[in-house]
Amino acid sequence: MCKLPPVEKYLHCHYTCGVIEVIEINSRGHLESAFEIRRQVFVIEQEVPADEEYDEFEESCVHFLAISKGIPAGTARIRETQGGIKLERFAVLKAHRTAGVGRALVYACLSHPKLSDPNIHVYMHAQEHAMGFYAKLGFEAEGDRFMECDIPHYTMVRKV
Repeated sequence: MCKLPPVEKYLHCHYTCGVIEVIEINSRGHLESAFEIRRQVFVIEQEVPADEEYDEFEESCVHFLAISKGIPAGTARIRETQGGIKLERFAVLKAHRTAGVGRALVYACLSHPKLSDPNIHVYMHAQEHAMGFYAKLGFEAEGDRFMECDIPHYTMVRKV
């Protein structure tokens, strides 16, 4: 597995780690690939209703696509909110899990210029089963467990 340098070392959102490349989406084709990954992971695998998966923020978010060995493998997005910057919609296709795709996506999100100010509040709603993964990447749980789309979540914030 590729060892990624600390987040501070990333200066832009397009980089390669072994066979995983993460790009900031800027084409309709890449966005459709990201939506298909989300459909596979959330709508089919986790049975989230499609009308809850896709929302009014799609056009205002910064979307990322992870490509592994030339194949779209994962996606995520960041969104400015009144509470800070929210990292969300992390989805990695089952065949690509445990290969570093999720980690590469988190680092791509954290390296985006919108998050360059260390005082910006960065948070996510993490599915309960993924909390350990995010904790290893510098996030900690805050508050009580809650449900989104019948899936248990916790708010996790970036440790500064």
